[in-house]
Amino acid sequence: MNRHWIVCAASIVALTLAGCGGGNGGNNSTGLKALISVDNITAGSNFSFDISGVDSARGRMYFTDRNNKSVDVIDIGSNRQIAQITGGFAGCNTGPTCAGANNDKSGPDGLNIIPGTTLIYVGDVNSVKIIDATTDTVVNTIAIGGTSGLRADEGCYDPDHKIFMINSPGESPPFATFIDTTSQKIIATLLFTDPGTGAAGPASAGLEACVYDHATASFLNNNDGSTANPNGEVDVIPASFVLTGTPAAPVVLTLPVPTAANGFKIFPLGNCDPTGLDLGPGTDMAVSCRQGTAGVPLTVQILDRVSGAVRASLNAGGGDQITYDPASNRYYLAASRWTSSGKSSGPACTAASPCTPVLVTIDASTRTVVSMRPTGNNAHSVAVDPVTRQIYMPYSSAAAPSGCDPTTCNAVPNGGVLVFEE
Repeated sequence: MNRHWIVCAASIVALTLAGCGGGNGGNNSTGLKALISVDNITAGSNFSFDISGVDSARGRMYFTDRNNKSVDVIDIGSNRQIAQITGGFAGCNTGPTCAGANNDKSGPDGLNIIPGTTLIYVGDVNSVKIIDATTDTVVNTIAIGGTSGLRADEGCYDPDHKIFMINSPGESPPFATFIDTTSQKIIATLLFTDPGTGAAGPASAGLEACVYDHATASFLNNNDGSTANPNGEVDVIPASFVLTGTPAAPVVLTLPVPTAANGFKIFPLGNCDPTGLDLGPGTDMAVSCRQGTAGVPLTVQILDRVSGAVRASLNAGGGDQITYDPASNRYYLAASRWTSSGKSSGPACTAASPCTPVLVTIDASTRTVVSMRPTGNNAHSVAVDPVTRQIYMPYSSAAAPSGCDPTTCNAVPNGGVLVFEE
């Protein structure tokens, strides 16, 4: 592996980085502390990464890297890449340059650090791979039920029942897989068709982030669209439903019609096209919307996760991963498709309507936007270390993918990982 050094301030034009090296370096208008280079990612690279996470106890940040078929490891203390964990990850379906790759046929994708263990669960093509963080090795591969060679994408963990859920959004119909983390075996597969219609009913438009809510013992899942809610909904799935399966006898389930008795709920999101999801304080939850309709406002919705009532709708969306940091009582959103107008460019950014990617910070108490800080091309993934108050965001080169405003993206041209601090 090549050695990695933080890029010096002199190379940054629009984003002022105070100081070089791993020290605090002082404050500046953006809060940008460091840029971390990544093996084999250079100027012009189409850096295809996905979800990030922080393990504060180990002092590490992890994110999935399709170009290198790896999970990359950043040391938080020095802000340097220290490892790339490999072990059969699919990579991009078009090869290591990732040009024109189909995300549904590429991996690794989602990543979840399982608290109280040394394990990291990682979504990949037709499988979930398990990493032991003490040895930085893949120690198990769990084949899931797909037959189309498509990815298991984003997941979430239920510590009450030790169940891991992961979505396969590109399948027909899309489905979620539930894995007993003690046995590392599948206990249930849940098909996302319109509630009550069975496996032959209209399929969901896709699945995104999920999160487990201890207070209601339920999984909350972003559903990209149903017949009733074509631009998205949150489906509330009681853990008791999937626990009807066991490692010895896994079950295949479909969404039932929600009733007061069965605990299922559906929260309509309007014109949202949801992506990221996380729980906030009290009964709040935040949903990041990435509207695919050109010209409509890009939003983040904050809802009551018990009733589904919308408590705030903020013109601050266009992102993917959103994470809540209890230490600061703030949400952080990687808004890779934010635009200068605050309105959607449509399904993708273009030269005529370019992205101006930002890191959105939202005060969870007041449900208001605190700041929007410029980031880098396709910076759609974010992880926060509550100990050091550092915020990590992988980003691609200014050159690829296309559609990023040069004023923003040329400031950090090479691709790597941005490090902000509060």
